[in-house]
Amino acid sequence: MKLKTLALATLIAFSGVALAQTPAATPAPASPAATDAKAAVKADKAAVKADKSKMKSDVKTDKAQIKADKAKMKADKKAARAAKAAEKK
Repeated sequence: MKLKTLALATLIAFSGVALAQTPAATPAPASPAATDAKAAVKADKAAVKADKSKMKSDVKTDKAQIKADKAKMKADKKAARAAKAAEKK
């Protein structure tokens, strides 16, 4: 079992080195495809930024709602105790 693991680790290590040495095909920087890709990246970054800000505001809203729910639950519990105490008297 250890021999198989060692052989697999060696294979993975050398295949990573071999793949790293192959040149990647990239379009010329002045090509229209590259400028379209850059525009798409900018749009994606803007969308991510908007999503992050929306998530932050949602979290703030959720925290406020949870706080309000806890306060209501506490008030309801207090009212229930008062009603129970009033019944005993």
